[in-house]
Parts: sequence; structure tokens; C-alpha cells
Amino acid sequence: MRKAWLAVPLGAAIVAAGVVSGAAEARPGDRLRERIAKRMEERAEAAGRQKRTPGAQMLSYGSDPLQIMDLWVPDGAKAAPLVLYVHGGGWKRGSKDSAMGHALPGHMLEQGYAFASINYRLVPAATVEQQAADVAQALAFVLARADKLGIDRSRVVITGHSAGAHLVALVGTDEQYLRKAGLSFADIDGVMPNDGAAYDVPGQMAQAGPFMLQTYRQAFGTDPARQKALSPTFHAAAPNVPRFLLLHVQREDGVAQANALADALKRGGSSVEVASFAGTGLQGHAEINRRLGEPDYAATPVMDRWLKAVFAG
Repeated sequence: MRKAWLAVPLGAAIVAAGVVSGAAEARPGDRLRERIAKRMEERAEAAGRQKRTPGAQMLSYGSDPLQIMDLWVPDGAKAAPLVLYVHGGGWKRGSKDSAMGHALPGHMLEQGYAFASINYRLVPAATVEQQAADVAQALAFVLARADKLGIDRSRVVITGHSAGAHLVALVGTDEQYLRKAGLSFADIDGVMPNDGAAYDVPGQMAQAGPFMLQTYRQAFGTDPARQKALSPTFHAAAPNVPRFLLLHVQREDGVAQANALADALKRGGSSVEVASFAGTGLQGHAEINRRLGEPDYAATPVMDRWLKAVFAG
């Protein structure tokens, strides 16, 4: 596949919200970038509430207050394909209200797809293992009610941005989370991680600066065995969900980790596409999330073509 952008030279990428590029030493701007990322997410959440795409059903898929989702289904649909979205935020913050740009829900509806955006329990009150379980549980909740909701349970894609990209990749490569929810890889047709950089957790932690390393340690701890168990790349030998589309901008760690995951998935027998787009640092990391679904944004037609092929079988 022709990539939409060429990678920038090594070292050009900077820290991005929740999924961080770093060197062996702390960078002076780490704390500032973390504060900026948090402030951007808070503003996006407030804007999201104000510009909420109409027609969503808010559903609870568990007993915890954070186990909720917004679900949009095309009017009159009886068997719409489902795209389920998982927000980012460094595993410790974020919500469905700041999960994506305003264009994405409406764009999915225009394509004839149902679209769900979920909340999930956050670190440190919950573990990353519980977050992956929440993704699987949310999907199982919708699929159990597919006929009533107008959804085709045989056509399903899961996607997520940043930490959400890690979580959907983990659910798409380690079947234990789906099995515990009564599902299997056979219930998911494709996975679309968007600009993640923690597919190989030990590798990501090894290059993180001391300040941002705290985020990873809070999420993944210090046990190397647990870090590997939470790494999609280490599970990708097979079996996996059959099709993946890995989106990324030009962050050094994100590019390297997406390519390594793609290689591992291909060796495991999955069909994998990697699509590369303009943008560096926090701005690029946020833009690919905010603008996905806008017709004039380069990643949108790539996503549309891939979804159409996946749902066609």
C-alpha cells in the first residue's frame, strides 16, 4: 500500500499525550507537555459535550459508573456493521466525551455503520488488565443485544487512539479478554489502532524519560513478565483477529512500534496494513484523533476503504 507520508528523521518526534517518546534522560519539557496534554483533553471533553452528535443512546455495560458508552445507529438500520471506539489518555484519564473529533460519529453513520464510544475504568483505581476486560465486556454487551439495537453482530471492528490503540490491539491479540466476556476472535473482523506507541511495553518503557516513565510504571508496573503479558507484539504470533489497520503519524516511537507490531502480526497470519500520515509530537498525535472522519483529512479515505473491505468479508 502507498503510504500517505514519509517518516521524518529520527529524533523529530516529541512527547505525545499519554503515549510518550523519550530518551534515556528526562526532557525539560516533559512536565509542561503532560500539563498541556491534560488541559487539551479537558477542553476537548467540554467541547465534546457542547457539540455532541445527536441521536446517541447512553448505555451501561457494567455496574461501575465508568462502564458506560454512547451508541449511534443509523436510522432504520436492522443490521448495521459496528465500529467500537476506545479513548486514550495514558490509561489514567480521558473519556468518551473527548474520545475523538466531532466528525467521526456522524461520518460513521453516513457510511451506514453503527458507532459506539466507550468509557472504561481508569488507572490507578483499575488495572490495565481490567481496562482490556472492559473493552471486551462492552463489545459483548452490544453484541448480545445486536438484533434489538439494529446491529449486525457478524461485522465488527474495534478501534482506539493512543492508550486506546494499545487496548484494542491487546484485545485483538490476547484472546483471554474476549473469552472471559463470552466472545472470541471470531466475533471481531478487524482492529484499527490509531497512533499508539506501547505495543511492546518493555521496549517503550526502556526509552522513556524518568518523568514520563511514571505513567508507564503506574499502568504496567515493574514486573517484566507482566509488561510482556500486556504487550500486543508479544501475543501476535497467533492466533489474532484476522485484519489490522495500523495508523500513525511521525513520532519516532510510534512509527517503530507500529512497524514491529505489523511484522509480528504478519508472521502470525493476520492481514495487516500500515498507514503513515503527516504530523509530529503532541500536535500530530492529537490531530489524527481529532480530524479522523473529516472528508478532507488524509487518513479518512484510508480508513473508509479498509472498513469497506473488512465489512464486505
